[in-house]
Amino acid sequence: MKDDTVIELKRCITGDVYVDEATRAKYATDASLFEIVPQVVVVPRDVDDVRALVRFAGGHGGVSLTARSGGTGMDGGALTESVVVDFNKYFTHMGEVVCEGNTGYVVTEPGVFYRDFEKATLAKNLLMPSYPASRQICTVGGMVANNSGGEETLQYGKTENYVRKLKVVLADGNEYVFEPLTRDALDAKMAQEDFEGELYRKLFALIDGNYELIQRARPKVSKNSAGYYLWNVWNRDTGVFDLTQLFVGSQGTLGLITEITYGLITPAPYSQMMVMFLDDLGRVGDMVGTVLKHHPTTFESYDDKTLKLALKFFWEFVKRLGIPNILTLIVNGIPEGVSMFRHGLPKLVLQITFDGDDRKVLRQKAEVLARELKQYEPRYVEIIHSAKEEEEYWLIRRESFNLLRHKVEGMKTAPFVDDVVVPPDTLSEFLPKLTAIFEPYADRMVYNIAGHIGNGNFHIIPLMDLTDARARAAIPEVAKKVYDLVLSYSGSITGEHNDGIIRTPYLRQQFGDGVCRLFEEVKKIFDPKNIFNPGKKVSSTRSTRRGQAAGTLEYALAHIKTHN
Repeated sequence: MKDDTVIELKRCITGDVYVDEATRAKYATDASLFEIVPQVVVVPRDVDDVRALVRFAGGHGGVSLTARSGGTGMDGGALTESVVVDFNKYFTHMGEVVCEGNTGYVVTEPGVFYRDFEKATLAKNLLMPSYPASRQICTVGGMVANNSGGEETLQYGKTENYVRKLKVVLADGNEYVFEPLTRDALDAKMAQEDFEGELYRKLFALIDGNYELIQRARPKVSKNSAGYYLWNVWNRDTGVFDLTQLFVGSQGTLGLITEITYGLITPAPYSQMMVMFLDDLGRVGDMVGTVLKHHPTTFESYDDKTLKLALKFFWEFVKRLGIPNILTLIVNGIPEGVSMFRHGLPKLVLQITFDGDDRKVLRQKAEVLARELKQYEPRYVEIIHSAKEEEEYWLIRRESFNLLRHKVEGMKTAPFVDDVVVPPDTLSEFLPKLTAIFEPYADRMVYNIAGHIGNGNFHIIPLMDLTDARARAAIPEVAKKVYDLVLSYSGSITGEHNDGIIRTPYLRQQFGDGVCRLFEEVKKIFDPKNIFNPGKKVSSTRSTRRGQAAGTLEYALAHIKTHN
């Protein structure tokens, strides 16, 4: 960006504008495998700044705006060559948590960290349960942008289920309120002779005119973060038209979110975990079905490679649990340790939890399930007795990715097939085929598989030497094979992590030409000048400084971070 343009930008807002090399380098990476240096980093102070910033971008060709909060995304969605808009510093106000019987709500700005948000809601015995594994470092705005989900999604659903209302600055530089509308309210909106009215008219015509195609495009799995959720917007049966459902998961490609109203639930006071070691995956699909009939709150899994990682970094886990807990860790781990000493590491470790109001009932529920699971000949089943022991298992499940990122020398995490979803009843066939894809690439990548097995949602995080051209060349090969397999089982290429740079090129493979053309039309309706995070969800028509169009596989491969 030219110096005079930067000067003009600084004059139009009261917030912070950075063009120094150190700041730009800080915003050039996130948790993905990409590195893209922005030209400018802007930290807006208030809504007036956001409005002025959007109008500035609309009046300067080539300037685009990419929202960023926690920077924990694994798909490169918060990276850009143009202007990063950081909401972390000033958009951090959270309103009073309001109780409504067993539910409640809270109004918050997008830069609030979930850890602080959760502390405030739990003080009123309320929870927003769609938190991801990065709950300590992500923000509530990023959770909307990516449609986050996590371990409790099995029972409570994803972020899309908890967004009641949004305030968003759109392409005309004005802030609008979006919430569910009745048919009469929708008709009133469409009657307006302004930007908002035209937007509603065009969107309703697009969705209603392609209703059957859109409904057929709805992924057949319980979790999805791919594409725009057009199937959630207009319900002909109820007469409700809800554009919050279009903004959820849209990764800032349609406008800049300035305020969120979240619905909340009351968490159950007690939890009961049970753990199972499995050596034979031949009936894992049936086994998952048996567990799901009992309606667990969470149903998680991790493979032998994840467990091996935990054993390798045993002392790291001890430190994170706290030194006083080491004796508990050793004593509680004796049965599992004896099993692994005798028989080696299990192929799969399964964690099942039940939440409720009565500890005795929860334990009885676990005991009934434990008896039913014997038909699958597990190596080991245990009903956990203490919260400390539960914490040990959760630590392995939650921290494996961080250990991969920080502890394995000479290789870097390369999340490019990190979030696949298939129907759980297909897992007996799917999992062996999935691992077989990686076998020919063992000389270029190592990997582990952990995830939300109750949803059929798995996170595969290969470790690679990204300085090696041969290793980088394997990325599109493996991705195509994995996505071909996932889609052959009517799955989704992303259940939680969204499209960003890494998966936007594969959306056509999942949804087909017709639906992707609808995605492109949605983008044009909201963002005719393509200023909001171009190259995510739909390919950009602009060529970047390297000559590739953002949103293409060529663009993604050209921006892989190639130095350690």
